[in-house]
Amino acid sequence: MSIRYSDYTVEQLRTELGQLVEERQKAEQLGEVNKVAILERKIQIVTSYTLNPDSFHAGDIHQLVGDPGYKFKINYINGIMAWGHRINLLEEMHELEEALPISLLGDVVKQ
Repeated sequence: MSIRYSDYTVEQLRTELGQLVEERQKAEQLGEVNKVAILERKIQIVTSYTLNPDSFHAGDIHQLVGDPGYKFKINYINGIMAWGHRINLLEEMHELEEALPISLLGDVVKQ
């Protein structure tokens, strides 16, 4: 039986993160593109559990980590997921609401 990431201790999360990064590096070396993508998402989720969701607030606009062309406006936080809308370089907000792990939220651009 597996344990949920939400039940991990901080030490267990750090250990898991290290193992996932190592697995991702091996998959990159072997050219396993799909496995790399899956491991990258797992790394994002585990990293989110190491952050404090109370540090993120509705209405804040954050840069997106790894995607400099977009910002993200938070509507609300549910666990480790931030629900909101992407904003492009022309300041146009996408209609579709989406959820992103809080580890993908970079610096606050506007509060």
